[in-house]
Formats: sequence, C-alpha cells, structure tokens
Amino acid sequence: MNILVLNGSPKARYSITLQTVLYLEQLFPKQSFEILHVGGQIKLLEKDFSHAEEALKKADLLLFSYPVYTFIAPSQLQRFIELIKASGVKLDGKFATQITTSKHFYDVTAHRYIQDNCQDLGMKFIKGLSADMDDLLTPQGQTDAKKFFSYVLWCVKHDSYEPLPAPQAPFVPVPVTQPEPEKKALGDKHVAIVTDCEKDNTQLQDMIHRFQAVLPHESRVINIREYPFRGGCLGCFNCAVSGKCVYTDGFDDFLRGKIQTADAIIYAFTIKDHSMGALFKQYDDRQFCNGHRTVTMGMPMGYLVSGRYGTETNLQMIIEGRSEVGGNFLAGVATDETDPDKAIDRLAMTLTYALSRRYLQPQNFYGVGGMKIFRDLIYLMQGMMKADHAFYKAHKQYDFPQKKMGTVLKMYLVGGLLASPALKSKIGNSMNEGMLAPYRKVLESVQKK
Repeated sequence: MNILVLNGSPKARYSITLQTVLYLEQLFPKQSFEILHVGGQIKLLEKDFSHAEEALKKADLLLFSYPVYTFIAPSQLQRFIELIKASGVKLDGKFATQITTSKHFYDVTAHRYIQDNCQDLGMKFIKGLSADMDDLLTPQGQTDAKKFFSYVLWCVKHDSYEPLPAPQAPFVPVPVTQPEPEKKALGDKHVAIVTDCEKDNTQLQDMIHRFQAVLPHESRVINIREYPFRGGCLGCFNCAVSGKCVYTDGFDDFLRGKIQTADAIIYAFTIKDHSMGALFKQYDDRQFCNGHRTVTMGMPMGYLVSGRYGTETNLQMIIEGRSEVGGNFLAGVATDETDPDKAIDRLAMTLTYALSRRYLQPQNFYGVGGMKIFRDLIYLMQGMMKADHAFYKAHKQYDFPQKKMGTVLKMYLVGGLLASPALKSKIGNSMNEGMLAPYRKVLESVQKK
C-alpha cells in the first residue's frame, strides 16, 4: 500500500511526531511510506504544488502527522489543506488517518478539524492516534503505536471508516443592513476588531461596519491581511525564556502594543475549511510569543462570523474553549445565518455590559481542564519556560490539590465513617445537614443585610 505521510510540523525532519511514523515504517516494511514535509516546505508548495499533487494522486492512504498547535494543526498544515482544495485534485475514495503528539490540550478539536476536511474531499477517514510527546519513549507508547497502525491496515482491508456526513447546500448569507447614522457619545473603552477580511468580502465588511455603528465605544479595525508576516510559528521555543519571537517581523510588539492593549477584542472572519482559515491560524500560532500566559484574562471577547456556524460544532468548541482557557468573557458570536442585524446588535450590547461592569464568569470544564494541563506542563518545564513559570507563580495558578492536606485528612475521616455500617446508620441524615451548614450561613448573611 502506498502511504503518503503529510508531515505538518514546521520542524520538518526534526519533528517529534514524525519519529512515530518512522518507527511504524520499520515495523511494517511491506508498506511503502513516502514523506512530504508540507509544514517545512509550505512556501515552496504555494509556488509549485505539482509534486505534492502527483504524490497525492499516487497514494492509497494519507497519513497526517503533526503536533497540535493552539487547538488545531499548525498553520502551515492548514495552508496545505487550502492548497489541496484549491488544486482540485481528486481524493475521494482514498483512506486517511492521522497521528499527533501533544500534551492533550484540545487534541480532540485538532483531530476533528482534519477529519472534517478529509471528509469534505470524500475520503474514507479512520480515527487517528493522539499521543503524548514522550509516548514513543515508553514500551506502552510503542505498543499503542503498533496497535494503532495494525488497526488502520485492518480498516483498509475491510473497508471500514467513519461515515461521511450528508452533503449540504451552498451557504447563502443573510444581508446585513446599516443603521441610520447618528451622533453617539463614545464611552471611554477601546475595542480592537481583528479580521482577515479580503477586499471583495462585502458581507464581512458590512457585519463589521454595523457592529462599529451600534457599539457605543471607540473601535479600530486591524486587518491581519495587511500585516507583513514572515511566516507561521516554527515551534522553536526561542521565546520561551525571553518572550521574544525569532522572526524579525515585529509581530510580538505589534500584538502587545496594538491589540492586547484594547479593552476588548472582536474577531471577524468568514468560515473556511471548518475553521477561521490558515491566515488566522498563523496569527493564533504566532501568539505563542506569550507562551502559555493568559495575558488577556478578564478581557471580554466576541466574534463576527460569516458562514454556517450553527453546524460547525468543532469550531464552536474551539471558540468557547479559547475564551474559557484565556479567562475571557465570551460576549457572543454574531452570525449571518438568520437575522444578522439583531445578532450583531446583541453582541454590541452584551460587550458593552461586560465592559461597564467588568463581568466575568467562572471557568467551565473547557477552561478548568485546559488550565490544569498547562499548570502541570509549566511546573515540569519551569527551567526552560521561565516567563510562563513566573507568570503562573504570580497569579497563583499552581493550585495543586495535593497541597490541601486539611481537605485530604477530612476526606479520610468521612471515608472511615461511611465504611462503617453501624456508624453510618447512627449518623443518619446528620452528614447531609453538616454539608449544608456552611451554605446556610451564607444565606443567613444575605438575609441580615
């Protein structure tokens, strides 16, 4: 079987993820592996896609190999997927799967992104392997990799794959109307509207203009299409100590001085390939100059989205997860699916409320779970990620549960009581009463006020 490995890591042959592929290549010598370093060669592929197109045509199985960068694949691999679709190469009926390495921070959204795009192309998708960065160094990790690829070969032999979704009609956006111009007393807050809007994208432009018109605050549009990016994040960790990016295009200073100084951020984009598009992903990846530091926490955010957002469940998870992990209030997502005028006005109104009252909700599972992964990662890597470590210490984000020895001992006592049928019977409902006691004190304090 001809297996085309699409190595999406910008590190090319130095990719940690690729080592698992090379391991499998040695374990399964009867299979033919060809490796295309799409992440490291994306600039060349943009100029000449012919070699990649021939390799894609020849392949029986596409194996996407990449590290997870900020919720999805690296921007270089996203750009390669855009090039595949633009080329018109026929891939329907071919098999596809993926291998990723990460610390399991939103690996699920990365995997779903690849699956959705493969299925767009009519490919037979087989669920992939999500490995820890160090898994291949362990006997269990080696076994998991071998079992995974044996499963892939079994799926190909028996024509077993994830069912293709039902085709959808082309999306037709609902036009946006502009309100009557009126003088408004601007508030003292400043909102940055970050977009990748193309010159001929009048729909997204109209959405942005209406939002600016109804927002009672000063706003500024920052179009990242106009920024001279030198490239996507290289995963080089040059910024881990100093916070300074290895690129000399000044993006880190631009980000901190022009965008993160705002009181709120609105992202405006048209859905592309089940995501915000490769350019926005490049913007997101390059924010790694801030490391894992939630430098905008407390800042409200919102989205203006053109496209069928209601069916994009994976994109919805990414947007909510990004806000939750960052400690930001998600003021809303206004789309042009049904009534964009009302949706945009509601977003402006909610954002204004959050700004005036500094409203922020406690983190849900997306935020709590994501930050626990970061907490443990930074604690272990504090010697290298010095800026992250200092930030986590300063903001008391090292909230390890094993340090709460009083709670641990209390639970031992409760466990001992519950383990004794005689004591449990004697206690009766007293335990429930005891658990509610501190909450009743809170209620009583409100009544006294």
